[in-house]
Amino acid sequence: MAGSDCLPTVHEWESPDYEPSLPVSEKSNPLTCDIDRASANHIVRMLHASDTQMFQEETRATYQRLLSEQVVETLMEVAKNVELILKDPRDSLVVLSGCGTSGRLAYLITSAFNRALRELNQSSVYSYIIAGGDRALLSSQEAPEDDPKLGMLSLKKVCEGKRRVLFIGISCGLSAPFVAGQLDFCLQHPEVYTPVLVGFNPAHQARDEPLPGCTFTFRSVVQRMQQLAKSQKAYLINPAVGPEAISGSSRMKGGSATKILLEVVLSAAHAATFANTPITYKGTLQHMRAYEKTLDITYAQREQISALLEAAGQSLRCGRRVCYLGWGSLGMLGLIDASECIPTFGADYEDVRCFISGGYRELNNNEGPLGPDFCIAHEDFLHLVLPSLDDQDMVLLLYTHSDDVSEVVKLGRRVREKMSNLYAVYHLVDGDTAAAVHQDDINKLCLSSLRITWPASGSLLHMQWELSTKLLLNTVSTGAHVLKGKIYQNHMIDVQVTNSKLYRRATRLLQKLSGCPESQCEHALLKAVYCMDKLTADITSSDITTHTCTARNRSKVVPLALVCLLTGCLLREAETHLERQPIVREAVEACLS
Repeated sequence: MAGSDCLPTVHEWESPDYEPSLPVSEKSNPLTCDIDRASANHIVRMLHASDTQMFQEETRATYQRLLSEQVVETLMEVAKNVELILKDPRDSLVVLSGCGTSGRLAYLITSAFNRALRELNQSSVYSYIIAGGDRALLSSQEAPEDDPKLGMLSLKKVCEGKRRVLFIGISCGLSAPFVAGQLDFCLQHPEVYTPVLVGFNPAHQARDEPLPGCTFTFRSVVQRMQQLAKSQKAYLINPAVGPEAISGSSRMKGGSATKILLEVVLSAAHAATFANTPITYKGTLQHMRAYEKTLDITYAQREQISALLEAAGQSLRCGRRVCYLGWGSLGMLGLIDASECIPTFGADYEDVRCFISGGYRELNNNEGPLGPDFCIAHEDFLHLVLPSLDDQDMVLLLYTHSDDVSEVVKLGRRVREKMSNLYAVYHLVDGDTAAAVHQDDINKLCLSSLRITWPASGSLLHMQWELSTKLLLNTVSTGAHVLKGKIYQNHMIDVQVTNSKLYRRATRLLQKLSGCPESQCEHALLKAVYCMDKLTADITSSDITTHTCTARNRSKVVPLALVCLLTGCLLREAETHLERQPIVREAVEACLS
């Protein structure tokens, strides 16, 4: 069973008395409450324990879980809808859409399954939408998430001329206005659209705030879908996977569970269409269990993952960089992981970067090359980044033995000429010795090479490699930022307050950590956003959109607000405390001692 070698599993978060005002996706995880004081090895143990919660069985009637009977049955029904489109793709489309991590995974999954169709000489039937367009694949574009009309218009544009569309909207917290606008549009046009919602809160915890320019809320959309689900005209896939290891960081379990659920659905549909393999309950559950095994195989490498985490943390603490150099879809997962560090940890764009073999040709995104601010090819790394690196930076090679490993050797040698802090992570099938000579060369170039060996090849293998790589990179980048001091207890204390969800999260976090009333916390947050100790009437009467637009150009707003709340000091004093001690928990304790 996944997680048998990690921390004791607790179900405390399932109690109705545990942080009752918060949805599951925003609760803090009891397993990680002191992660900000943990060693690298202990951070890996905590993140393993958190990931294991994804596959826990239902223990009471409180929440549906990933392996619950109703969830598996709904996956089968959605797979049958995809199968119908695959068998008759004329004027039909399957659209995956989301914001941030959800949109990036929509891109990754549609790319993989369109590639599978091309290999079978079939036409592509999958499209992705990401709030903020393709720039959001590589960087934080939070503001468009708040625009339901933009969501609706982007869906309408992609589906122009189609007579049948299966729309899969992904919102981990059942909260994104962009996705709510799309689902509402589907519900208004049932003759064309069948809507599917994927998220990780129960329906009654869906966000119930009014949406800009709309008469509906996310919750009211969910309630309408629940009614239609009874006649299979809409589908909800919303198991609980437990609170995130870093509170609200849905890039982690939310992202992993999204990948698992959608790949199970699309794989089953492809097998039914092209291999005459019926969609069965047993087969669907077996596929889910294969992903559970992926956790075991990945976290069995805990010591080496800890060493990678420690090295990345050391580079970030020195003000230096972490660079991923990837091949194929593992490189795409590196791009996704790097892009998430900016909004999650208040990281600089250059702190964690990824470059992929083939650049935009390999990415094959809707909008093509995104300009000089978004250089992603290995050649860009060699010309623009490598000359400025030294032994305090860290470089991580990501590949499988089905990639051209001789190319990995060549790039590794170029890196090694400039700096020594080079590592590798690679996947191979047990008994595969075809690339052994090249791998020996890579092992000599690297300080360490983490080999993840898989028992057998098969149709699911590459998806397991991807999930394993995602888990590993999430662990390394999260843990490195923990070591840098970007987490307070298990909260994203340095989160960028760039949309309404993050604004609300920041206010709740200040309330929890300071014990002050909500109004006082929001006041302190605004002082940090506007850099003034006395707020004007214009500011206090402005809406959240105005505040989040201003906050885009500010850093450390939540840490500043917290120090002010806990100590009663002015902003300038709070800035001095944080300059002196950048680890927020220690800065706060120094102020209070």
